[in-house]
Amino acid sequence: MQKVDYIIHGDYVLPMDEKLTVIMDGAIAVKGKEVADTGSFGEISKKYSAAEIIGGKGRVVFPGLINTHTHAAMVYFRGIADDLPLKEWLEGHIWPAEGKWLSPEFVSDAVGLACLEMLKAGITTYNDMYFFEDAAGTVTKNMGMRAVLGVGILDFPTKAARTIDEYFDRAEVFIKDWKGDELITPCIAPHALYTCGPETLKRARAVADKYDIPIHIHLSETKWEVNEIKLRYGRTPVEHLESFGFLDERVLAAHCVWPTEKEVEILAERKVGISHCIESNLKLASGIAPVTQMLKAGVKVTFGTDGAASNNDLNILSEMSTAAKLHKAVSDDPTALDAKTALLMATRWGAEVLGIGKITGSIEKGKAADIVVADLRKPHLIPIYDIYSHIVYAMRSADVEMVMVDGKIAVNDGVLRSADESEILNRAVMWQERIKR
Repeated sequence: MQKVDYIIHGDYVLPMDEKLTVIMDGAIAVKGKEVADTGSFGEISKKYSAAEIIGGKGRVVFPGLINTHTHAAMVYFRGIADDLPLKEWLEGHIWPAEGKWLSPEFVSDAVGLACLEMLKAGITTYNDMYFFEDAAGTVTKNMGMRAVLGVGILDFPTKAARTIDEYFDRAEVFIKDWKGDELITPCIAPHALYTCGPETLKRARAVADKYDIPIHIHLSETKWEVNEIKLRYGRTPVEHLESFGFLDERVLAAHCVWPTEKEVEILAERKVGISHCIESNLKLASGIAPVTQMLKAGVKVTFGTDGAASNNDLNILSEMSTAAKLHKAVSDDPTALDAKTALLMATRWGAEVLGIGKITGSIEKGKAADIVVADLRKPHLIPIYDIYSHIVYAMRSADVEMVMVDGKIAVNDGVLRSADESEILNRAVMWQERIKR
């Protein structure tokens, strides 16, 4: 008998490997930070002994969900300006609020709330674009969560920087400080084509190449954006980026609501990853991204929540459900975006487009133990005939029972274990009162 730290057991274990295996009455052996083995509960029990067995009958086990586009600290602006189009929402309400409140203290406290919400919803990794990311990294790491943190770059001053040089100087310091960390991957994040000129984008591309890190950018989110880029540069957004060699597999493009057929071909050829933020796009009336078309072309599409100020929650389970149903309706095809594909987009593909697919995204020997156990003994989850269908169409964040990141339990019995949940909530209420005043 080999000793391991945990054996995780469930009626269903979904490794989300290349074969999309389903292990009935399955188990995972976890030793240290890694998955040591997977198999049936009988097989694992014969080979390994553990001090603790997690899960059991009436559970499903799957990889931690991955949120490929968010602005975590904006959770403190949840509901501050709803029912508005994106341009008015952003320029008339969000940017002024950020100008008033943004600080390392604000980001630190707000990211704590965002991580609490995401962990309890089964999200083990998130991809962020914001400011004061050093504060975000410290809180995220302390809470035991994995993240790709993108330092926001713009062509105009904010509370984070006054000049373009200052944005890049701060970004390089952040990248050097966090490069090689086990949980935090630094990233460069030029905001969008309408807020960053070609020289800024080329400079961001050069930083990504220099440090071998991902690039995170908003792309073709609204009709206004597409028309604005055509007016400025005489090209569509994707063609504009292609014209100066910006696009490749390092790039994670958020939204991509309005690409042309030619642009979809370019995205596929350049292996650009896409973050589909359906609930934010619907709420802001930005449009519906041609996800089925992109998938058919070979583009890896994943799920993002966007910030909680435009969603208004950080819940990948609901993104999967909304997207899978909506794309059936708009394509007039009930087989479009099936449940298996949706869960793949929320797990393994999410890790792959962020450049961390060798670390996380699936439950396989040698990978990090980023694992979710959900309770199936709920009225809305019984009876069960197709476990993928249940997760995508019926599961709720409240069904998440245990969340493990890097071999450490962050949530158990639905309660945060890696930090003081009541303190995080109390700080959020304090900020709420300050902002309201």
